[in-house]
Amino acid sequence: MSLLARLAPQLPYLRRYARALTGDAGSGDAYVRATLEALAAGEAELSSSSSPRVALYQVFHAIWQSAGAKLEQRPPGSGTDLPVQRLQRIAPRSRQAFLLTALEGFTPAEAALILGASFVEVERLIGQAQQEIDAELATDVLIIEDEPVIAADIEALVRELGHRVLDVAATRQEAVAAARREAPGLVLADIQLADGSSGVDAARDILTDIDAPVIFITAFPERLLTGERPEPTFLITKPFQPETVKAAIGQALFFHPGRAAKAA
Repeated sequence: MSLLARLAPQLPYLRRYARALTGDAGSGDAYVRATLEALAAGEAELSSSSSPRVALYQVFHAIWQSAGAKLEQRPPGSGTDLPVQRLQRIAPRSRQAFLLTALEGFTPAEAALILGASFVEVERLIGQAQQEIDAELATDVLIIEDEPVIAADIEALVRELGHRVLDVAATRQEAVAAARREAPGLVLADIQLADGSSGVDAARDILTDIDAPVIFITAFPERLLTGERPEPTFLITKPFQPETVKAAIGQALFFHPGRAAKAA
C-alpha cells in the first residue's frame, strides 16, 4: 500500500487541525503539504511504535516546530495579519495541547506523545489555553440546524459557554431572515437543511452583510473538504463530542479577524 493510501483517511482531520491551529485555511494546508512532502522525500518517517494517526501528527509537529516560520503566507505582525497576532497571544504549546485533545479527540497521553511532553505538562498546557479562550467576550450566536434534538444540544452548549442564542433556524430562508433581524457574532451551520436547502448557501448569504466566523457541523465533511473551492477553516463531524464543539467555538472566536480588531 502506498504512503498516500495509508494516510488518506487521516488527512481531512489533519487539515482540520492545522487550520484551527493556524487560524487560516491556507497556512494550515501549507503545513500539511510540507508534512506529506517530508514523508514522501524520506526526510521524515512515521513512528512504528505509535498508531498511524499519532505518528502522522508527530511528523506534522516536527514540521511545525522546525519550519513553521517559513510557511506563513503573510508576514507576522503586518497590519492585516490580525489572526496571526492573536495566535501569538497564546503560547504555541498550550494551543497545540488544547486542540489535540478537545478538537482532535486524542487522549492527554497521546497528545504527550505527539508533543514530546509529559502527561502532567500536557494537562497544564490545556488548562492555560482554556483560561485564555474563556477570557474572550461572549457573543450572539445563530444556529442553523433542522434536527430539533441536535439543535437543542448545540444551543445548550452555546449557552453553557456564556453566549446568547439569537435564533435556531431550520432552513436557509429562516437563517438569512434571522441574521438580518440581528447580526450574529458567530454562525453554527449544518449543511443539509429541512427543506432541502443548504447551510453553506445560507452562510454565504449571511456573510454578504456581516463579518462573523462560521462553523459547519455536518455528517458529510468530505463535501466541504474537496480542495476544489474555498473551504471552511472550522468543521465538525457528526456525531460530535460536546468538548469538540466548545473547542471549535473558542478557536473560531479567538482567531476571527473581526473580533481581533475589536480587541486590539
